[in-house]
Amino acid sequence: MDIKVKELRQLIKDHGIVGAGGAGFPTYRKIDSRAETIILNCAECEPLLTLDQQLLARYAREILSALWKLAEVLKATPIVAIKKCYVETLSAVEAVLSDYPGMTIVLLEDMYPAGDEVLLIHEAIGVVVPPGTFPIELGCIVLNVETVYNIYAAMELDQPVTRKWVTIAGEVERPATVRVRVGTSISEALKEAGVGEITTADPVFIVGGPMMGRAVSHSYEIKKTTNAVIVLPKDHILARQGRSNPVVDINRAASACCQCRTCTEMCPRYLMGYPIEPHKVMRALAARDASSDAFSGVMYCSLCGLCEKVACPQSLRPRALIKTFKALLAEGGIKAEKSDAQLPVAHERAYRRIDIDRLKRRLGLAKYDLGAPMRLGDIK
Repeated sequence: MDIKVKELRQLIKDHGIVGAGGAGFPTYRKIDSRAETIILNCAECEPLLTLDQQLLARYAREILSALWKLAEVLKATPIVAIKKCYVETLSAVEAVLSDYPGMTIVLLEDMYPAGDEVLLIHEAIGVVVPPGTFPIELGCIVLNVETVYNIYAAMELDQPVTRKWVTIAGEVERPATVRVRVGTSISEALKEAGVGEITTADPVFIVGGPMMGRAVSHSYEIKKTTNAVIVLPKDHILARQGRSNPVVDINRAASACCQCRTCTEMCPRYLMGYPIEPHKVMRALAARDASSDAFSGVMYCSLCGLCEKVACPQSLRPRALIKTFKALLAEGGIKAEKSDAQLPVAHERAYRRIDIDRLKRRLGLAKYDLGAPMRLGDIK
């Protein structure tokens, strides 16, 4: 490995930088001399989340300079993938883009889940990452906006990751995007962030976004991967789903799943040709058939949640059950293997993508879509 690449990896590791978009994958492990393309992911697609587009709008030069330096060290082509509806952010990027020859912009539609690494790579460079294959095996690296901002802070300011930008929205008086200390509890963050009073009794706190997040208590501590705290009433559909029980979910699948295939036909990974079919997983779980081949595909699921929050006409929980099953497999040392069962990208994919505005209405979040202005400065 080139000495400059080794030094860059060590710098990133020493400063504690991980994927800030939610996955938390150690970023230094992505820095690889095999890279031919490096993509800045500004496809923030969870409803109500705004921090990536705001951060890039405010710190466009800093973030692009870090992306440029990464690309120089890796001898890779830098691409900024950004939704065309992020007008302010796009203008900020275009204003400084000429300072970085060879860096290009790829415009994305405002669809969910545009930020999924597999989907983003296909939209940006037209390549399908085979199931069970890491993007670097195709010469590609994808980095979240805040992750690259943290790399800039490490390179230029020698700052380790001790703080996290978080969007606070929902049942609060003044939604905002603020920078908090890692380890701050939700109750402390809400009190100190200037978002005002919580406007509902017995609130439920969803961290990580309404689609892929989970319900936590007020004492939950902000992590390097916490990108949002959504405050909801306890009777909101998302809050109720957060209280589900896997045993009950399996029994409901056995009694109500009609095998309509809608969960599969709307699955973004299935439409990309991946061997994941949620309806077959539901069938196998309902029949208590642990030997079913359906389970071989669960490791390719991105857990985006469209199957249960949009697709299923019975409000069943394929994502929750797949997530539980994936965790059990992971505990047993099972990893996603490279699959030869990949199919061509479905031509129907273009007609089954979910518009973010439609998703907000479907989830009962439209009334909370009030914006969450970024406030500079750290919570003390």
